[in-house]
This record gives sequence, C-alpha cells and structure tokens, in this order.
Amino acid sequence: MKASFLGRTGLRVSALCFGTMSFGNEADAATSEALYHRAREAGVNVFDTADVYNGGESERILGRLIGPCRDEVVLASKVYFPTSSDANARGLSRYHIVRAVEASLKRLGTDRIDIYYLHRFDEDTGVEETWRAVDDLVRAGKILYPAVSNFSAWQAMRATALTEARGWARPACFQPMYSLAKRQAEVEILPMCLAEGIGVMPYGPTAAGLLTGKYGVDTRPEVGRIVSNKMYSVRYEDARHYQLADSFSALARERGYHPAALAIAWVAAHPAVTAPIIGMRSMEHLDVALSSLDIDMPWGSELYRDIAALSEAPAPATDRNEESSAHNFGKR
Repeated sequence: MKASFLGRTGLRVSALCFGTMSFGNEADAATSEALYHRAREAGVNVFDTADVYNGGESERILGRLIGPCRDEVVLASKVYFPTSSDANARGLSRYHIVRAVEASLKRLGTDRIDIYYLHRFDEDTGVEETWRAVDDLVRAGKILYPAVSNFSAWQAMRATALTEARGWARPACFQPMYSLAKRQAEVEILPMCLAEGIGVMPYGPTAAGLLTGKYGVDTRPEVGRIVSNKMYSVRYEDARHYQLADSFSALARERGYHPAALAIAWVAAHPAVTAPIIGMRSMEHLDVALSSLDIDMPWGSELYRDIAALSEAPAPATDRNEESSAHNFGKR
C-alpha cells in the first residue's frame, strides 16, 4: 500500500486509516482481531480509536492487537466527550486531558499515543489552557502529534496561530467529516490544511453507509447505522441524500465499481486528503474498502468531476459564487 507524509511531520502513513469504532460493539473480539490482521496484511499502518468508543473497549482491544508490533503501527486516539458521570470527566481542560491521556495509555497498553485528537472544540475552556496542556504532554513523550477533529477552520487556525506564537506543538492532523454527501470541508478546512501543511484523515467517506448501494429513495437495509442510530439518521434525514445515493450507486455500477469503494476513492482523490478513515465491521466490507486503492481517479479527472456533479458543491466562504465563473473582477 502506498504511504504518504502526514502534513509536515515526516511521518509516513498508509493510504487508508482503519477506524476501530466498531471494536467491542458490532465487531466482537474475534472479529476485531480478524479485521485488524487483514488490514495489516494489506499494508495499513495507522489505526484510529477514541476513549469513548464502546466505553473504552475499542482501546482495550486495539491495544492488545498492536502490542506485538507496536513500533510498526501509528496509533491515534481522542479526548473530549464524557467518559463518566463525573462533572470533570469531559471537555478540554488541563484537568481532564491529563487524566484522559493516562487512562487511554493504560487501556491501550502503550507508553505513547502517536496522534492525539481533540475530538471537538470546547467553547467553555480557554484555548491557551488546552494547548499548553497538550504541549506539556508532547514534551513528556506521552503524545507525539497533537491533532483536531470536528473543529471549524477558524478554530483550527486559532490553535495553529497560538501554538506557533508560543513555540508549542502545532496541530499536525485534522479529522473532518467528508464525503460526497457532506462537502462542507471543501470550503475552508481542506484549503486551510493544504496551506498550513496539516495532514487530513477524514471520517465517513461512505456517509455512514449511505453511499454503499444499500440506500436509496425507496431502499433501506434492515440494519445499518442510519437505520439504528438516531445521530446518523438525523445527519442524513434530508430526502436529497437518498436521491444522491440512487444516482451515485447507478454511476458506480455503470462504471464497474462497487459504490463503497468508489465513494472512498473519491474522497481520497482530493489533494488535501492524506488517508480516508475506513471503519468496517465485517471482512466483506473491509475487502470492498481496500479495493478502493485499485481505482485510478486523479483529482479533477473526468470520473472525479462526474461524481462531484451528482451533489451540490457548497458555496464558497465569501458566498461569491461568481468567483468560479468568467464574471468576476479577476485575480491580481
């Protein structure tokens, strides 16, 4: 599997990142082990988890699996969401971050977390407090590369500017939601990451299964995240998403590709993207995701543009949509 640098870090990561949110839930210990080894055999070297995934069980399972080859695996975890009913077991305060790191290290059975994401922006904690705590953990060797997930571009840039001004460890990676159904990241997040040399590992490239061929205007599977999880059903409740699912599945099959593989390949083609996150619960799904690597679709190619045309591109940050036409004041 091809590897590329994570932003400016000099760290090489595989073209796909394996997300382990299913470990300890949809995927039991035995299935998780089989999925992990299949991903490793295919060349995946970066694995993503979080302290809140299945009450910490995802971290425990992944930690046991990576133990024998810890120095060959890039390990990512996260902090922010509540880990208990305690009032301080959440957020991005120094108090919580320091304790959350120690708890994750224990569950993972390791001495460091390679990529440590702030799972969400914390409006109630000063940015200086959060990033000073993060930098202290980097200096202590407990985390190697700070990162952010679910931030807006301005929130990430605020952190980047602060860390550079103070000489602290800057964000090395961004984990946004990004798919053909959810393209807001194209407006500011992806251009920002390109400009700032920040790696990008987007989650949800198949839009929680919406773009796998199982959903459509008149089609719903019996099981699936959109069906069984209210968070995902709300996220994709707009009828336009199911019209998109139908048209995208038709295009994929017309071109001879599995819809899920093509959805992942389309996300991977964006020049800002380092590695899409694939979160699978079965070997069949994993093999389909891995087949995305066989799809030759450069950014801006005819196939890329045909797919992009199926969904509405988000408005530019300035809302001046004429900028992409001939009817504008032009560049300097």
